[in-house]
Amino acid sequence: MSWHDTTDGTRRHDKKENTMSLDVPVALLERAEAGQVDDAEFVDCVRQSLPYAWTVVSAAAERLADAPGSEFGEHGTPPPSEAERGELLRALASDAIRGGLERHFGIKLAFQNCHRVAAFALSAVGGDTYQEFISPVAQLRNQSPELRDC
Repeated sequence: MSWHDTTDGTRRHDKKENTMSLDVPVALLERAEAGQVDDAEFVDCVRQSLPYAWTVVSAAAERLADAPGSEFGEHGTPPPSEAERGELLRALASDAIRGGLERHFGIKLAFQNCHRVAAFALSAVGGDTYQEFISPVAQLRNQSPELRDC
């Protein structure tokens, strides 16, 4: 791969600069290349690189935390632009990023589309509410013409 250092202390791939999921500081990339990255460093990189996705997941996790006894909290506001939509999709499509967010917040994320992201309590995973949320029936019921581009 062809990488170059930027003036902001990150390293980017020369040919696909605009399609990268994360802006990785040079020092973190060097530690990753040596296999020495901890979860906190990774999650901080995600937080800084994908601020909109971080805001969505944080909001869902906060809604769960603010409702004792609730099985999940959700965020259901459409992204304000395609850039934010892309951030959210990149975060939730990556096993590593989604897993890091889940471990950080102590939740299980469920995702129907860019308008509906839920943070489930770990104790609720596998239960009726969780199974309903991730079901094909719920997916179909959560569709509308406005969501076609999502």
